[in-house]
Amino acid sequence: MLTAKQHELLLFVQRRLEETGISPSFEEMKEALDLKSKSGVHRLISALEERGFIRRLPNRARALEVVRPPENQRSDSRGPVAQAVRPPRAVPQPANDVVEIPLHGRIAAGVPIEALEDSRMLPVPAALLGAGEHYALEVSGDSMVEAGILDGDYALVKRTDVARDGEIVVALIRGEEATLKYLWRENGMVRLDPANAAYEAQIYPPQDVVVQGKLAGLLRRYH
Repeated sequence: MLTAKQHELLLFVQRRLEETGISPSFEEMKEALDLKSKSGVHRLISALEERGFIRRLPNRARALEVVRPPENQRSDSRGPVAQAVRPPRAVPQPANDVVEIPLHGRIAAGVPIEALEDSRMLPVPAALLGAGEHYALEVSGDSMVEAGILDGDYALVKRTDVARDGEIVVALIRGEEATLKYLWRENGMVRLDPANAAYEAQIYPPQDVVVQGKLAGLLRRYH
């Protein structure tokens, strides 16, 4: 018999997997259950794992699989248990599927280089991508190393033409060159900041810079 919070968390995870195919984050689970800290979420997940209701998928962030669906439960005099719920839907598949997104050449993380276009596709774990349209660019250069973005990495980019200050974006400069940098707007200009003290910021008039996407994730190959 599960406690009310254990049952509530199990139901929340199952519904999120059914709706999106991606496990909720610990922050989302904390807010959904109105818990004060993420440590409470860890304890609930461990308890559900011990009881065989969920399984953590190895080597994957935010990856939970519901092994046993929530059971119908009701309150009784022996302690807190979950209220009656609807019969569960089919058990969702684990969020370990792979999707293919366009791979559009190489993008500079140093001095801007021409953004190449080609028809290659890159297989990506679906759990790394959120909602929206995505594409990938191979990183060239070392100006973003302090942000953990290395030469040869694949930047997974959510396609958008808007971004907030401080976000890492793909910026198209003068319609010809693309670069991966932090975006800032100040004094009527656009500043593209590197994450490497050896490089200087690049400053352009707003009309010279078009946001083509913002960083959603990274893939790295080990040789």
